Amino acid sequence: MKVLVIDTALNACTAAVFDGDSPLGVRVEPMAKGHQERIGGLVRDAVADAGGFDGIARIGVTVGPGSFTGLRVGLAFAQGLGAALGVPVVGISTLAALARSADGGAGATAAVIDARRGQVYLQTFQDGAPTMAPTALALDAARETLSGEDRIWAGSGVSLVTGALAAEPITVPTPEALAALTIAADPAEAPPTPLYLRAPDATPPTRLPGQARPPAARPAKPS
Repeated sequence: MKVLVIDTALNACTAAVFDGDSPLGVRVEPMAKGHQERIGGLVRDAVADAGGFDGIARIGVTVGPGSFTGLRVGLAFAQGLGAALGVPVVGISTLAALARSADGGAGATAAVIDARRGQVYLQTFQDGAPTMAPTALALDAARETLSGEDRIWAGSGVSLVTGALAAEPITVPTPEALAALTIAADPAEAPPTPLYLRAPDATPPTRLPGQARPPAARPAKPS
């Protein structure tokens, strides 16, 4: 199956075309911000290397957890392109993609993403199958959950729960892992909808655009 994969969830912007496990066009740029400005060009270049859009049967896009803004960029782009091409779009868990990037689908693996504010997003896997639901945990709870077993580690939050490792874990999904999960996904069970494990850090405005500020309360006059 020929697929296009898109990832803007973490600290990279990725677009790649694969035919099965064979890469036809791959573009990856590390970045913490700016995915919106780069994803179109990276998809264009990856697809051009692959000989065009002909034959692309499916689009896979990471759905989180990850950057709130990054997820929206990737999902909107993938869904718009899928509608234009008339092909299904499937959602890929960022945690599953990290685990697959580290273990190739074999072994006991923990994917851990730094969620900031003293938390991590985590999920464990055995031979590619999840052994727990994705969740957001405080650091102490995450350390307790992940203690007592030798694991393969992946993600930016690993050092927060394990300390230093002999080798730095992978912190963004590889194109190969994204393609493998996209091909294996059931479109009926992997919708391209965001996976939010925590409310966004931004807070809603207290007034609508153009709405006047409420008058300041006047101090009470002494009696």
